[in-house]
Amino acid sequence: MSELHDNVVPHEKVRSLRDSIRKVRVAEMERTDVVVSLQESEKARLELLSEELIDVFKEVPEDDDQFSFQIVPGTQPRLWIDMTSHVLMGRDRHSYRFVKETRLGRMVLLETADIDDMADCITEYIAERIIEKERALEADWMLNRIRQQDVPSGKKLDQLKQDSSGKAVATKPNKARDMFILFCGLLMGAVIGAVGLVALALYANPFAG
Repeated sequence: MSELHDNVVPHEKVRSLRDSIRKVRVAEMERTDVVVSLQESEKARLELLSEELIDVFKEVPEDDDQFSFQIVPGTQPRLWIDMTSHVLMGRDRHSYRFVKETRLGRMVLLETADIDDMADCITEYIAERIIEKERALEADWMLNRIRQQDVPSGKKLDQLKQDSSGKAVATKPNKARDMFILFCGLLMGAVIGAVGLVALALYANPFAG
């Protein structure tokens, strides 16, 4: 029996200082909710969420200015992600509510008391916005490229103008020649018609004259 116990590998418990600090801070905020103002309590919880996302914020390209990532205090503190979306605390003062302002009104993207779930949701949202911006820039580049190909410039435009003027000059003599040929044809037709009428008259009355 002792041999079995000797062969069992003891389970190593993984300890995370970061998780422990978070638990202590949350417990302190819950104890002080009745003492400090609700605004300070909500701001402290938003700061805790912001700390969870600090590595994500650092990975956003520096030239991408669509995000703000700042906590704005007020009657109801908010952690702004971009110009149209932010996080605020729910009515229970413990749940995070991630909302987005749209043309159809305010849309709740997620409401949860789990800080990890909220951080994951915000991370995915940021990734989607970055991809949308890249696609929009790619579409703009393609449109500009197509316009440049459709509209000639420089020597190509000058060459087209010369070709057009040459065709216009060549068209005038061609039209005059065509009119001359048409006139000659009509004249010959009239002469042939007159001769035919005279011949027909002589044939019909051979003793005339």
